[in-house]
Amino acid sequence: MPRSFALAAILLVLSACSGKGGNQPPPAPEVTVIKAVAQPVTIYDEYVGQTEAVDTVEIRARVNGVLERQSFVDGGRVKKGDLLFVIDQQPFIAALAQAKAALAQAQATHLNSKQVLERVRPLLADQAISQQDLDSAIARESADAASVDAARALLTSAVLNLDYTTIRAPRDGLISKALIKPGGLVNASTTLLTTLYSIDPIYVNFTISEQKMLGPQKQLMRNSGGDKGKALPFRLRLVDGTEYKYGGRLNFVDAAVDAKSGTLQVRLSVPNPDRLLRAGQFVQVVLPVQEVNAIRVPQQAVQELQGKRSVFVVDAESKAAYREVVANTRLGNDWLVEGGLKADEMVIVEGAGKVRPGAPVKPATAMPADAAGGKSAPEKPPAEPVKNDPAKAAPDKG
Repeated sequence: MPRSFALAAILLVLSACSGKGGNQPPPAPEVTVIKAVAQPVTIYDEYVGQTEAVDTVEIRARVNGVLERQSFVDGGRVKKGDLLFVIDQQPFIAALAQAKAALAQAQATHLNSKQVLERVRPLLADQAISQQDLDSAIARESADAASVDAARALLTSAVLNLDYTTIRAPRDGLISKALIKPGGLVNASTTLLTTLYSIDPIYVNFTISEQKMLGPQKQLMRNSGGDKGKALPFRLRLVDGTEYKYGGRLNFVDAAVDAKSGTLQVRLSVPNPDRLLRAGQFVQVVLPVQEVNAIRVPQQAVQELQGKRSVFVVDAESKAAYREVVANTRLGNDWLVEGGLKADEMVIVEGAGKVRPGAPVKPATAMPADAAGGKSAPEKPPAEPVKNDPAKAAPDKG
């Protein structure tokens, strides 16, 4: 009996303990929250641009011949007047000597016919010669004078051809590699020897849509009017993500919109004293277009599903509440919330995957404002506004 009584007592105690533990609710999950604050935010537009040299000069020969010498380093910097190429000059030196001799011969012939005319002209009055003989002497002198002019023109052409055998840089700039090496045959006007590119400033070309072309048009009007104080700054970002230290200035907006693509050609002029930009390089053109008073929420706090974006907030009773928000623009690592969220609400940043609407939560200490995107403008210009595309939307892994 005592043994059975003791066993029954143990079972009673275990049953009581089991019943007490089953009535306890699970502990509220811990979450990290931030306070939604409306603050000034700068909205940027980004465009893909490509650099272009202000002046691009194709270096071609003006005479035929064999390339004798290259006088520059491929890819180097040259100044106006620097010697670039020399074409074999010997044939042109011989042609010049021949032209000089032909001119001397023509001048001698003309001198003789001129002297003959001077002798026979008085004889007509004495009827020592006929009018036909005088006319022949006059015509011969005129023809010989024309021969002198032709020989003089040929001499000028020979001098020019000899001068064209030395090819010099028409301006300062960066020169490409030589396409014809010494010993190669050069054809006048058709053979491309190399290309010379201007350096500073440099152009940046990009296109904008019809919907956004009004801003650059106003910008061009400001620039042409000399109102530099109100001109919006165009910033450039290089392919490695770093920001170019010089801003661009709008200097061209095309006269017509491309009917096929619905875009407008726009061009910037950008200083390039350090030669960091080269023709043909791709860059990001960044323009601040609007400053608004809005709420910024970290990207990890926003859930994306089927084209809709939402967040969880903590209400006054420390319970999770679901909020569907309107967020179409990404600023750095933050979303710009345009609707669905009120200022001073506590937004769950970490731990949203552990909560459900209406369930109690245990909020941790709020994050600092800077960690939630509290700066008025990002250090790096943000990407272009992200559209609500159901096909591309996917839940955020944060």
